[in-house]
Amino acid sequence: MALKFHTLDVFTDRRFGGNPLAVVLDADALSSEQMQSIAREFNLSETVFVLASERPAHSARMRIFTPTSEVPFAGHPTIGTAALLAELKAPLHNGEQDALVVLEQGIGTVRVGARIRPGAAAFAEFDAPKLPAEAGVLPPNDVLAAGLGLIPSEIGFENHKPLCFAAGNTFAFVPIASIEAIRRARVNGAHWERAFEQQGVVGVYLYTRQCEHTASAFHSRMFAPQVGIPEDPATGSAAVGLTGIVHLFDRLPDGTHKRIVEQGYEIGRPSQIVLTLVVDGGKLISVRIGGSAVRVSEGTIEI
Repeated sequence: MALKFHTLDVFTDRRFGGNPLAVVLDADALSSEQMQSIAREFNLSETVFVLASERPAHSARMRIFTPTSEVPFAGHPTIGTAALLAELKAPLHNGEQDALVVLEQGIGTVRVGARIRPGAAAFAEFDAPKLPAEAGVLPPNDVLAAGLGLIPSEIGFENHKPLCFAAGNTFAFVPIASIEAIRRARVNGAHWERAFEQQGVVGVYLYTRQCEHTASAFHSRMFAPQVGIPEDPATGSAAVGLTGIVHLFDRLPDGTHKRIVEQGYEIGRPSQIVLTLVVDGGKLISVRIGGSAVRVSEGTIEI
């Protein structure tokens, strides 16, 4: 059996940046074990398997695998898969393609708007299927700092303090005082295990207000060695969780707020994630996540 696959770079408008993604099409005949083996072979942060939808009005069902496990939801696979399906299947109108791609995922149904224009990278955005919610506390700052190879005074800034938040996946969110400190952060052996591996989190998301670009609101990094991702170039599901952090600590007024999060610079994969937050009555009522995606390669994989 030969299956068609594509690779894309997501949360970037140019090849060889952003977060790489593999998408295997027409994967209905594969077992879960085969999907996991293929994801391990691609060895990217996530590999998507596209299957026939369970409901006729939906575009496709998709399953998402890291090199070591299946996850119910992730941002860059959602953006990349929607952009790819729009490019492959959406009709042209005056040389342009706009599509609503409805994807069935483990977390539920996700509706993604895709926009494709000649000479430009595809852009896709979707409403987060779950709003972020607090999901636990973390050890003291000295323990967290040791796990990251930093000193305690480099943990936190302004009123931001470390917390766990979940929006489908649970992450430890650790504010870092400076971009210089965040660049030095690392997975620090046994200290990491004590700080993070007993918290039930998918990964550890570091963020600071100091950025490479003036248009960015936050500079971030994400480590998830426990699921086979030493460092992720762009983490959409964690960025959704970050909006809960922003709303909690920055006390956003009612209205619509846009934030650009940059990630991946320390590993040579610069990425930009566009977040749109809507606050009403003092509550965060919706989060929209968007980004560009470019196709890089295609081929077949023999099973």
